[in-house]
Amino acid sequence: MKQALAEALDARGYTILTAVQDAVTAPDVSGKDLLVSAQTGSGKTVGFGLAIAPVLLGEAESFAPASAPLALVIAPTRELALQVKRELAWLYEKAQAVLASTVGGMDMRDERRALARGAHIVVSTPGRLRDHIMRGSIDLGSLRAVVLDEADEMLDLGFREDLEFILDQAPKARQTLMFSATVPAAIAKLAKSYQNDAVRIAATSGASQHADIDYRALHVSARDSENAIINVLRYYEAPNAIVFCNTRAMVNRLTTRLSNRGFSVVALSGELSQNERTHALQSMRDGRARVCVATDVAARGIDLPNLELVIHAELPTNQDTLLHRSGRTGRAGRKGVSVMVVPPAARKKAERLLGWAKLRADWADAPSADEIRARDDARMLASSDWSEAIDDSTRDAVDGLTSAYSAEQLAAAYVRLYRERHSAPEELSDISEPAKPRAAFGPSVWFSLAGGRATGAEPRRILPMLCKMGNISREDVGAIRIQPDAALIEIREAAVKVLLDAIGPGMVLEDGAALMRLASPPKFDPAPRREKPPAKKHRKLTPVDAPETARSAEPAQPSGPGPTPPVDWNDAPAPRVKKPKPDAKPTPSAKPTPSAKPTPGAKPAGAAAKRVDRHPPAAGKAEPWKARKPRSAAQTPQGGALRGASGGALGEAAGDPRGTKPPVGKASSKKNRARKLAKSAAGGTGPATRKPRKPKPGPPDRTS
Repeated sequence: MKQALAEALDARGYTILTAVQDAVTAPDVSGKDLLVSAQTGSGKTVGFGLAIAPVLLGEAESFAPASAPLALVIAPTRELALQVKRELAWLYEKAQAVLASTVGGMDMRDERRALARGAHIVVSTPGRLRDHIMRGSIDLGSLRAVVLDEADEMLDLGFREDLEFILDQAPKARQTLMFSATVPAAIAKLAKSYQNDAVRIAATSGASQHADIDYRALHVSARDSENAIINVLRYYEAPNAIVFCNTRAMVNRLTTRLSNRGFSVVALSGELSQNERTHALQSMRDGRARVCVATDVAARGIDLPNLELVIHAELPTNQDTLLHRSGRTGRAGRKGVSVMVVPPAARKKAERLLGWAKLRADWADAPSADEIRARDDARMLASSDWSEAIDDSTRDAVDGLTSAYSAEQLAAAYVRLYRERHSAPEELSDISEPAKPRAAFGPSVWFSLAGGRATGAEPRRILPMLCKMGNISREDVGAIRIQPDAALIEIREAAVKVLLDAIGPGMVLEDGAALMRLASPPKFDPAPRREKPPAKKHRKLTPVDAPETARSAEPAQPSGPGPTPPVDWNDAPAPRVKKPKPDAKPTPSAKPTPSAKPTPGAKPAGAAAKRVDRHPPAAGKAEPWKARKPRSAAQTPQGGALRGASGGALGEAAGDPRGTKPPVGKASSKKNRARKLAKSAAGGTGPATRKPRKPKPGPPDRTS
């Protein structure tokens, strides 16, 4: 190990390296590509800092003046990247290393100026680093080492394309290290593509995973989830605690709730700017905030020294997220507690997550208010205030109190002051009991507030305004009815005097809204109702190809009693008339006379009329359905006539006097030429012979 790094470790109080740090600094893996998996909180950051030192420094003990970067560390989140930079800064401080960071949310111009001044080690997030490469503001030609920290998380966040682009831009002759808590198949495939004969290291501490973390699963009712979180925070009173949520909306809601209850709380989610996120974490480190409500953006790599409690306000989506969330506590040998708030509907999901993660949790009920008070009393008696000596500055005050009050009075005052410093615990309902029905409101008085639906009045705005300005609680407010020009409010009779004294004789609330007491309960105007659209008539559909007599013979039935007109079941569309061709002959509208000579091979005119006319005639005037005319001899195969059982032609026996539709179209068309040939064949003159085509000239004979 380099002397400069050894001195830095001694200054930080390191007496022994962790398992992963020992494995990556072994002499037989020095300078080789590494694929390392280790549990959270095992010291991976210092581990890869020690692993790349021989490649970066060579035989020297310190760096030369900075120019192009020699090492590149890529992390999935901004917070983790900045934390890695801080860790490497103290580790390489005596080696005179210059570090720079390029992360999203920071001023890109400042980053470009820092890169132009030169840096030995650059810590980046994938997206921002790719932007710098494409803009030409960073030179990767001198890289000797590339480190991918939390590589599995970067792939989960969709950075695979960015990582491949960055690794393709880096020199081929380099040391590539991949560190991750888990190594799924995607990581193994990436390592195979961009590492050369990588050494696989699975570092463990000899104990089971998260052995320093005590897992608890708490039964709560669905309506008490947030109250249970407050009680858990009060029960443990950890110096630092983090509450994980799945959505930004839940983060905002829970942050507001805890702030109103007196907790020093900060929020951490993706919608905040990088400056706000940095200040939130710094507040936790400085002790200005005790609780951090965060999304999974803080689940990777964030190291808060005094974090002893992790609460899962909402269950994570998979077991890996559960491990990484819980891994924020119990780091570097310290103890921690991971609490899962489990409503009845999420019991099976919680059991599956624990099973997949191979963890065991103690199932119990959430801490009750009595348990929290007993825990507070124990902490009060164990406080160091009782053992401290009385100094001269407080001697006079102590003598005055002991002479004026008894020991019992002093103890009671101390207990009250101690409990006022802490948020009161919540009363939780029994998970096995159903929700109690709401009790009757009792005697009440009605008030009218100027404005109404026309001014956008809403109960969610009126209720907090009344409670704030009228010095009453929400239990003293009954029904709130929004009318077109006023809001009618029901107030418990016992709270009316308090309300009137707080508002004053002017009876004016926020924005000049006038409040007026009503002599009797009001009569409410019914809310306007939307007129229902008329119901659609459902018509019975009949096949259009059915015989017209069958469709027309069905009588129309009325849909209900009364003078309802019968429904016309004929829903066939209007006939579509084809545009006649220029040389087409007109179609006769009347039936042909018996003397008309039918054209062999042509379809009957009635067939065409039947195909076009989809509207049946009026009831009682329908013609009987007629069968289709048999095909002529010209239409049968080989020009023969269709024969019946007696051997005669069917067409001859039928004696159908109806004519056929004349040919339509050009005389030289392909169809009319075929009709002409069929007609000549039927007339006995024999098939007409076509003029043979001239043979196409073939290729010349090359055999001779």
